[in-house]
Amino acid sequence: MSTVRDTENVVRQPAEWMQPVDDRILEIFREHGNLTPAAVEEFGGPSSSHASRRCKKLARHGLLEQIVTGLYTITDDGEAYLDEELDASELE
Repeated sequence: MSTVRDTENVVRQPAEWMQPVDDRILEIFREHGNLTPAAVEEFGGPSSSHASRRCKKLARHGLLEQIVTGLYTITDDGEAYLDEELDASELE
């Protein structure tokens, strides 16, 4: 039996250092897997230069992991944040 999650009423707990676009970036990673900032832009995220800065910041705080230079993946903490199971301010 599959569980359907109500994403319309998601109330995540972002940290002070986070920007509203960070949720969208993390959602793109969850949906598409390992990506570069340019791919984030192609999938509807911010410009590749802005995505690059945000990916670095998200990786510093453990929501993304840098696989190699310029290639990132979402972490278990990133997934937990999106699922409202982690308060991102705990990562500071």
